[in-house]
Amino acid sequence: MASAISLQALDGSHSGSIQDQVNDAVDSLMASLPQPEGLSPQQRRGIIARYTAVLEGNFIYWMTGAFLAVGSDEARSIILDNLHEEVRDSHPAMLRRFAVAAHAAPNDLDAQAVCNDLTNVRLFVGKLSGVRIVLMMAFFEGFIQRYMSFLADLAELQGSTEKEYTDVHGVCDIAHTAGLFRALEEEMILDPVDPSENLFEGVELLRTLILTTVDPAPMTTSATA
Repeated sequence: MASAISLQALDGSHSGSIQDQVNDAVDSLMASLPQPEGLSPQQRRGIIARYTAVLEGNFIYWMTGAFLAVGSDEARSIILDNLHEEVRDSHPAMLRRFAVAAHAAPNDLDAQAVCNDLTNVRLFVGKLSGVRIVLMMAFFEGFIQRYMSFLADLAELQGSTEKEYTDVHGVCDIAHTAGLFRALEEEMILDPVDPSENLFEGVELLRTLILTTVDPAPMTTSATA
């Protein structure tokens, strides 16, 4: 994934090139995932648990950070719609049911395994850089819509029939991704990023965190036991 692009102008081809890079990052991340059938029950449980430890208490925080950081009315409206859906339908509770049904409720070791990388993402969001946070969330929503089938396969192999979380997010995040790219265009017009800044900082930090949920450092592999 490229970590720097020219920000000389914002037109259709320019914003498309950013989206292409995000799509390439999602493709690369999906290609790196292991085959669910080749994982042990402990490994499958660990992936679900670490993902839950990250998303259950942080997604709404990240999206709220995006809402606070953006300046355009269009971006605010798009992000607010996303937040409204998350809260109204209690997506954290939906995720908790999914994890419990797969016998993968996160524990202290799961939280420890993701702590450092999660902290890096939280601190990045705290910078309230509208364009870069929106880009990070567009990447994440684009990833999630494709990751849901992998997550559902893990849960099914764990004996779970609870699919509400993966079914809902496999569909709704398609619209969320498109909306966030529209928000990105509006924000880049309103508040262009300094070319010396790494536009993809949040994407890179979040990608590292996702990889940790899938395959933590050797010292924390006991979290899957």
